[in-house]
Amino acid sequence: MPLAPDPRPKAQTALIHPLTVVKRNDLDFGYLGVAGAGTAVINPNTRALSVTGAVTPLGGNPIPATFIGASKSAVVVNIKIPNQPITLTRVGGTETMTVGNWTLQGQDKRTLARMESFEFSIGATLNVKANQMEGLYTGSFDVTIQYP
Repeated sequence: MPLAPDPRPKAQTALIHPLTVVKRNDLDFGYLGVAGAGTAVINPNTRALSVTGAVTPLGGNPIPATFIGASKSAVVVNIKIPNQPITLTRVGGTETMTVGNWTLQGQDKRTLARMESFEFSIGATLNVKANQMEGLYTGSFDVTIQYP
């Protein structure tokens, strides 16, 4: 006989040391149907996905990349997002797409009080080529936080 799910409430936390940043979510464009060239854009402010051309959203969980950090003392932090496109490569293949036009939720300079947390999201534009090969495409990008 299968065990019933544990009905008890759960408790959890993520501890963040001052002067660090933790990724909460990866940038995810969700599932896209592609009949030709177009774009998919994740807005970091509204968390909305929009598409152009022959690209159609098909579900999944489109979401901007999100991060959380904390200050040790009263400081101004500088958030640096990519300013050049990155390449996504198809898993198991060599086909590529680019992600560019990076956008940041809020200001890139944030004034923080002592032991204050801050959260931010990053969106971007996925550029889909005509005749793009079906599959899962992955890549990585850098986010830098400068604490004085």
